[in-house]
Amino acid sequence: MKEGLLTDRQKEVLRYRKQGLTQQQIADIIETSKANVCTIEKSAMENIRRAKDTLDFLYTLDATHLCTIQAGTDLFEVSPFVYKEAEKLGIKVKYDTISLINKIRESTPERFKARHVRENIEVYINDEGELYFG
Repeated sequence: MKEGLLTDRQKEVLRYRKQGLTQQQIADIIETSKANVCTIEKSAMENIRRAKDTLDFLYTLDATHLCTIQAGTDLFEVSPFVYKEAEKLGIKVKYDTISLINKIRESTPERFKARHVRENIEVYINDEGELYFG
């Protein structure tokens, strides 16, 4: 039965992967091929990405575009830049420097390589100082 965007089988495969099992080990447990486990996992990750994109869009509806963090930027240069841009709008960011860095990294981990931004990140802010990244 499908609840949300993931099938029961997708959830099962993701749970096993979270436990550190290989695709072959999972295939043996659920009595299918490794190729099928790979397909199930890939579909689940795509569903998760699409859900995240949808939520990102929803959150930015009530927010204002604040700035763009350019590719190549050192992560430690991001906080002062974001604070300065928010100050121009008269909005106080609700995160301290460490929390802001963690929020950016957690929301867009694929856009970082070590301490550097790999691709541009759009930053949005709402009136309460909550930040969203697209």
